[in-house]
Amino acid sequence: MDWEDVRPKPQREITVGASLKELSIQDLEARIAALEGEIMRVKAELEAKRAQQRAADQLFKR
Repeated sequence: MDWEDVRPKPQREITVGASLKELSIQDLEARIAALEGEIMRVKAELEAKRAQQRAADQLFKR
């Protein structure tokens, strides 16, 4: 067995708009999972910033 067969493949960086034709079904599923995770992370950060903005608005309106 060759070392290349057992070594995990490096994960590709996701580039929005890149061609998907070369990706396997497994790669596409992994890409979807990664993007969904990133969407959740961004939404959480957005909500945190909105909460900070609301708190600042409350503080300075008084």
